[in-house]
This record gives sequence, C-alpha cells and structure tokens, in this order.
Amino acid sequence: MSEQTELSGLKAWLSTDVPASRFQAKSIQFYLGWLKLVSNPLAFLGFLILLVLVFCAMFAPFLAPVDPLTQDLAKRLSPPGVNGYLLGSDELGRDILSRIIYGSRITLFIVTLVAVTAPVFGLLVGTFAGYLGGWIDEVLMRVTDIFLAFPKLVLALAFVAALGAGIENAILAISITAWPAYARIARAETLTIRNSDFISAVRLQGAGTLHIIVRHIWPLCLSSIIVRMTLDMAGIILTAAGLGFLGLGAQPPMPEWGAMISAGRKFILDQWWVATMPGLAIFIVSLGFNLLGDGLRDILDPKKSKS
Repeated sequence: MSEQTELSGLKAWLSTDVPASRFQAKSIQFYLGWLKLVSNPLAFLGFLILLVLVFCAMFAPFLAPVDPLTQDLAKRLSPPGVNGYLLGSDELGRDILSRIIYGSRITLFIVTLVAVTAPVFGLLVGTFAGYLGGWIDEVLMRVTDIFLAFPKLVLALAFVAALGAGIENAILAISITAWPAYARIARAETLTIRNSDFISAVRLQGAGTLHIIVRHIWPLCLSSIIVRMTLDMAGIILTAAGLGFLGLGAQPPMPEWGAMISAGRKFILDQWWVATMPGLAIFIVSLGFNLLGDGLRDILDPKKSKS
C-alpha cells in the first residue's frame, strides 16, 4: 500500500462521525512522522544505527564472545581474524570486539544521563527567561553567555579537573557545558510565543505563570529541543571520548571507547586495529545521531510538513 493511500485512509477515518480522542490524534501524528522517517533513507539509517547501539547495550553479555576483562598475554596484539579475535586483541590480549560491545553500554549511559539533564535544565532557564523578561532574562542570559564563551571540551576539562577523574564527574561536566544551547533555543521560541493570542486568552482565564510555561510553552518548544538534542549527541559522545582519551573519563579497565583509543595510540603504526576499531565505533554512532537528527528536523519542521 502506497503512502498516499495510507494517508487517505487516515483522513477518511478522521472524517467519520466518531470524534478522535487525543490519544488517537497523537498516534496519527506519530504514525505520519514515522512514514516520513522511513521515506528518508539516511535518517532511517541513523535510526537503525541507534537501534543496533541499544541492542548491543542491552544484550552485551550474550553478544560478546568473551568477557571484556579477560586477559591472554600469549595472544596479545593479535590481528583481526587471528586466534579467534574477530577484530583483534589489545596490548593485554583482551578481545576488542567484546570491549566495543560492552563499551556501547557506557556510551548509552553517558548519552542518556546527559539527555535527561542538560536539555531539561536548559528548557527551564530559557523558557523562564523568555517569558518573564526584564532583569531575570538579563541575568540568566548573561550566565548563559559566560558558558557559551568557552569551548565545550575545554570547559568540560576544567570541571573534571576540579571534580576529579571518573565517569560520573565526566557526565556532570558534559551536562554543565551542554545546557546553554538549549536555553538559547527555548528562550527564542518563548519570545515568539509569549505574546500570542492563545497565551493572552489563557492568561485572561486566570492561569498563572508556571501553568502557562509548563502546559502551553514547553510543548511548543519540545520539537526544537529534541532536534537539537539529537544533533548534539554526536558532540557529547566525542567529548566523552576525549575525556576518556585524556584519562579523565571512565577509568581502566572499563571498556570505554575513548580510553581504548588512548591505550592503542602507542601501537597505531604497527598494530593499527587496537585504536582504529573503537574509533570506527565512535564514528558510526556519531554518524547515526547526526543522520537521525537531520531527519527529525525535516519531520518536526512545520514549514516543511506543509510543503
């Protein structure tokens, strides 16, 4: 069945005498977005890459050939396909494939925690600054400008150096450096919404500031926040890998991809696979987030949806 036929069927269902509930309307909207995602090959490829990442993280004990911490010095630095190592072994004889699979858990853990902290805090700051205006807006935006004045990796390095090395501190540092961009986007969206007629009508009905922001402004800001969050995930992964590469992120023997590259840089000329394989994993996952972010931007852009 073609996409146009499916859309005609949905329109016919909506035109019946039975009114569609809010859940049905949301389901239809989700389904139409899914059709747009599937029709975009690159965006769908990014979606599949992320599905593979989640699948590897969930079923790592079943997918990994051996335990990622198992050492066999007699088989150290084995090339790919030799001694039973599909992607080779590292300087301690550990299976690189198993370490990459288990490393997907660390990557997904970092991405998930940053995704539920930085965008939420940025949304809070941006919407309150944009709606309240005045000196509150000035103070919040100047603080945001201070954070934006520094490169993310440099600022994350400063925070981790102050807090101490470790994956928890690395996640906290990345979250602290990531929220200003979301605050800027939320403020810009709020400035275009706060003087709208429907906001004035809700205000005349007696709704308070918190109610207006949470119930009416936040939902309209979510699409821009989601797109920016998806596009930022690649940078977050690279920042986490950079901290791990410098020894400030996940600590050995955890199979973190950045730390694996750091350990393999000493063998890059002769045993190239030690650093190349985790580097390819970072590249593929980052590419997946970027492709999916581009596709979501096309789906959630109201101007393109009307065209």
